[in-house]
Amino acid sequence: MRLDQFVAQCSSLSRKDAKRAIAAGRVRVNHQVCKQAKHQLTGTDETQLDSQLLTAPGELYLMMNKPAGVISATTDSDQPTALDLLPGEIAARVHIAGRLDKDTTGLLLLTSDGQWSHRVTSPRRDCPKSYRVTLAEAVTEDALRALEQGVLLKGESAPTRPATVTRYSDTDIELVINEGRYHQVKRMLAAVGNHVLALHRNSIGQIILDDDLAPGQFRHLSENEIRSITE
Repeated sequence: MRLDQFVAQCSSLSRKDAKRAIAAGRVRVNHQVCKQAKHQLTGTDETQLDSQLLTAPGELYLMMNKPAGVISATTDSDQPTALDLLPGEIAARVHIAGRLDKDTTGLLLLTSDGQWSHRVTSPRRDCPKSYRVTLAEAVTEDALRALEQGVLLKGESAPTRPATVTRYSDTDIELVINEGRYHQVKRMLAAVGNHVLALHRNSIGQIILDDDLAPGQFRHLSENEIRSITE
């Protein structure tokens, strides 16, 4: 890891301020002043800022209320990404656990913990995901029964797992699925002759999107929320 990145992650300094501190001789690596921000640290190097030992921070676990028009990617030269909504020192450490389409809103999980992320996304793990769906046309009883039994998606040979459906109105439903196939919710509704106008993810497993988070805002997960994925 670059020295300036490590200093920013392990202190209250921004990446820019970390570079200034390094240039000013405030940072020592193995007790020697190092003024090269791009210096690559090894796992055994000892780094100090103003004579205070810096230690690597723990893993990060975040939830974000993803707004529409933002893509679930680390970087993109043409479009805003979810990581663009985070402070730089946090964005440099995390990745997305379970992506959302550009026009889909709601719960997005981000973490620096690869094993935890795998538990969220693994098809072998039963991790239900809840979506609020706005439809173009009134949903029929036949369509509801088909969704609850499992439907065959275009281009696939095996039907989806049975879903749980709650109807709030003719064009407003909640759909809970236990898979993560490509564009699954939209394709499931297309398979029963309907079209999704708006899609919002409410929950993943026991982690529920915080009502206090405005679109684009994020917060750290609680210990109970983190543990709910690993148990």
